[in-house]
Amino acid sequence: MPRLLLSLLAAVLVVALGVGAIMYAQADDAPGLGLIGFLLIFGAVGFGVRAVLRARKPV
Repeated sequence: MPRLLLSLLAAVLVVALGVGAIMYAQADDAPGLGLIGFLLIFGAVGFGVRAVLRARKPV
């Protein structure tokens, strides 16, 4: 259980970093940084879903 929480916490932090990157990209007019922010968000969501599915998988 702590391993799942650690994985989900890491995913939430990466999503927050991605949102911050998108917000900074909007303010600075940097389309490449916005793309990196979206990739961070989608990657973290995928990582979080994978962690939850692996935790629910019966041994």
